[in-house]
Amino acid sequence: MRRALLSKNKVKFIDGSIKKPKRDEDLFDSWERCNMMVLSWIIKTLSPQIAESVIYVEEAKELWDKLKERFSKGDYFKISDLLQDIHSIKQGERSVNQFFTDLKILWEELETLRPIPNCTCKVSCNCELSKIFHKYREVEHVICFLKGLNETYHTVRTQILLMEPLPNINCAFSLIIQQERQERSDISHPQLAETTKILATVNNRGSNLRGDQNWKNQGCGSGQGRGRGRNANYGKQCSYCNKMNHTVYECYSKHGYPPWYKKNDGNTEVKGSWNSANACQNTTGQETDKKNSTSTAFSSLTPEQMQKLLKMIEKADEPSHNINHV
Repeated sequence: MRRALLSKNKVKFIDGSIKKPKRDEDLFDSWERCNMMVLSWIIKTLSPQIAESVIYVEEAKELWDKLKERFSKGDYFKISDLLQDIHSIKQGERSVNQFFTDLKILWEELETLRPIPNCTCKVSCNCELSKIFHKYREVEHVICFLKGLNETYHTVRTQILLMEPLPNINCAFSLIIQQERQERSDISHPQLAETTKILATVNNRGSNLRGDQNWKNQGCGSGQGRGRGRNANYGKQCSYCNKMNHTVYECYSKHGYPPWYKKNDGNTEVKGSWNSANACQNTTGQETDKKNSTSTAFSSLTPEQMQKLLKMIEKADEPSHNINHV
C-alpha cells in the first residue's frame, strides 16, 4: 500500500508530512479531496469485516495509524510459528524454484515482524554492527535453504557448505538450479545403462531359446521321438515297406533282418523298447544288443562253420570285424 501511494505522490497524507489545513484556508478543499481519495483506496484493500470497523474514520492518517497499531505489532506466537516453519520446511515434491519462493515468503514475513534495527544516532557509528547482523541473517537463510533440499542435491549442497566464505542466498540458489537442470536433462534422454541392460536381456533370451532348441534336437525323447537327434533318417518313410524312420537302402524287409531281430507269430516286428525297425537306441542299449546278437549268432553256427569263420578272421588284414558285416 505504501508503494501504491508513493507512486501516486500521496504517501505524505499517511505519514503526517502534510498537515490538515484549516477550513478557511485556500488549500483545504484540495486537501479534503485528496484525503478522501486516499481513504477510499485504503478501505477498498481491507477485508469487509475490517472495513466495517473503520468506516467512520475521516482522515487517511488516522486510519493508517489505527491499522498500524492493530496489526503491525509483533506477535510472539506468530514469530514462533514462522521460525518453526523456516527451520522444518522441506522441498518434497516441489521444484527448487517453488521451494525457494515459499521459503522466501516466510523470511519476509518474519522480517516485518522482527526487523533488524538500524542506528538512529545523530553521529553514525563506525562499528558496522548492523551489517554484521544482516550477514548472520543471510547465512541462516542459506543454511535453511540447503538443509531443506531433497537428498538428490546432497553432493552440491555439501560443496556449497564447504565454501569459504559462504555464498549468499542468490548464488546458492543459482548453483542448485543448475543441478536441477542437469537432472532434468538426464531424465529427458534415455539412459545408456538401461538400454544396455535391455539389450543384454534380449540377447540372453535369444541364447536360451537357441540352447533349448538345440537340446531338443540333440536329446532323446520318449516313444517314437527317441533318438531323433542321433538318427539322420528320423521322419523319413521307406518306399518299400511304407514304414517310418528309415529309407529303402536300410530297409530290413528288403535286405534282410539282422540275427538279433525277432518276429512274433503274426510276423509283427517286436523288439523291446524299439519303436520301428530302424529306430535308434542309446549307447547302453546298443552295447547290450551287440552282446546278445553275438551270442545268438555263435549259438546258431555249426562246428564246421565256426572253423571256417575263424580261418577267415585270421586271414583278414584288420584285427577285428563286425559279425553282421561278415
